[in-house]
Amino acid sequence: MASIETRPSRKPIAPPEPSLTPAELLKRAIAMRPMLRERQDSVEAAGCVSEDTNSQFIAAGFYRILQPRCFGGYEFDLPTFLQVMIEISRGCSDSGWVLALTAGHAFLMSSFDEKAQREAFGDRGEFRGPSVAMPGGTAVPVEGGYRVKGAWDYSSGCEIATHFIGASIVEGQKEAAPGYGVFVLFDRDQYRIVDNWHVIGMQGTSSRRVIVDEMFVPAHRALAISDERGQYIHPRPGCLMHPNPFYRGRITSLLVSEVGAVAVGIGRGALDFYQDILRNKKTNFPPFRPRAEQIEYQRHWGEAQSLVDTAEAALLKMAADYMESCRRDAEDGVPFSDEDDRRFLQIEQQCVRLCFEAVDLMLRTSGTSAASKTAPLGRHFRNLAVIRTHVTMQHDHTAANAGRLHFGLPPLSRL
Repeated sequence: MASIETRPSRKPIAPPEPSLTPAELLKRAIAMRPMLRERQDSVEAAGCVSEDTNSQFIAAGFYRILQPRCFGGYEFDLPTFLQVMIEISRGCSDSGWVLALTAGHAFLMSSFDEKAQREAFGDRGEFRGPSVAMPGGTAVPVEGGYRVKGAWDYSSGCEIATHFIGASIVEGQKEAAPGYGVFVLFDRDQYRIVDNWHVIGMQGTSSRRVIVDEMFVPAHRALAISDERGQYIHPRPGCLMHPNPFYRGRITSLLVSEVGAVAVGIGRGALDFYQDILRNKKTNFPPFRPRAEQIEYQRHWGEAQSLVDTAEAALLKMAADYMESCRRDAEDGVPFSDEDDRRFLQIEQQCVRLCFEAVDLMLRTSGTSAASKTAPLGRHFRNLAVIRTHVTMQHDHTAANAGRLHFGLPPLSRL
């Protein structure tokens, strides 16, 4: 049975570029778009983001956008993070998914015990920690921590990670609420990967199974987000070491915003390709003019564009409201409530739905050639279709839980 022994440094870590600005980050993301589009086919064929692309993401500072400043991050706000993820996903949705669902988890790491944060961010602030929130492991309480083992499917970005965070059910506590669990932090050399990711879309995300054989994990590396009665812990102890109110924010809506940003990026990328199709492909019937000159296709373009525009506007407004909720919680004593979290989650789900409707419209009106295996619009459609199967995208139970919370009743599930 393996164990973890570390000696955390207590010195603050300077970010690689102390004067880096959000505007420069966004500029870098936009500049990568041609390269990312050129590599889309190879990413899908390989099943993962290339080492070179990942190295460019690291050098650009993308993984440090939400990372606390004291641990070598830039500690920018949620709107900045989402705008960068949109632009990367506009170039390559698979690459954007891996980046967003890894970089955003620096926020999750900020909730852990201070010692765990110091161990994870290390001496250089180099942290890439994908997570699976659906319990795939079991954690048996023992003196000083837990014995943990498990297997977590759909771990996007596990190939390029420095760490992995897996949700585990705590066993052996009679008084605990059903499903009481913890997020457990593992180092890269403490898990192995099984390639079981064979799906119709998002093929380049390396969303594979992570397996941890039974091992001892010290208590500070296990984060409980709810107490033994099933009540959410707010604020989480680890986030209180950071003066920035942002780190008091709710976990669920923050992490699901990553998905919303990728969806908006896919919508923007699809519009880029659809525009070229309408300009260069002629109508099926005489007088065989470019489709862009026909009122029918002009209307299709306008509708698709408005759906994506609305999704982006809603997502960025949600992000601004999220930041304000964090500020009010920390400074005004107005709790960032469970109901607020569900409302933000519903907005994110609607953003994904709007983008899917837009891409569906574009695919349908582009002709059968757009559905070929290598066609960009076909890839955008397949990728969004797979994203909509994600557990966090099931609006039916989220809407019901939001309604229950509004009327003073407990939610029936975590989402």
